[in-house]
Amino acid sequence: MDPNTAVPAASLALDHEPVPADQSVRGKPTTAAVALTQFGGLQVGVWEMTPGVMTDVEADEVFVVLSGAATVEFADDTKTLTLGPGDVVRLAAGSETVWTVTETLRKVYLT
Repeated sequence: MDPNTAVPAASLALDHEPVPADQSVRGKPTTAAVALTQFGGLQVGVWEMTPGVMTDVEADEVFVVLSGAATVEFADDTKTLTLGPGDVVRLAAGSETVWTVTETLRKVYLT
């Protein structure tokens, strides 16, 4: 993505792949991601997950939810985040999470 351009992040076509078996907990979720650009040392991209449940180990990340619905539970039981359009989220590197997506979730991320 070049400077002074726009990308239709909400409707950008993405190629989905099944969540790896060791991360899939329930359902048959798929994920897709595309890196758009580098900015100030950060990677900026779009990520999407279809309904289902998966585990993950997070990178240091900030993201904005464009569409969908999900919860993110943390392995240390500190909290559960309920996500929907417009939410801005900060995740800490190394956090072990369980994502439960009830409506295909799409986000713009900075890592």
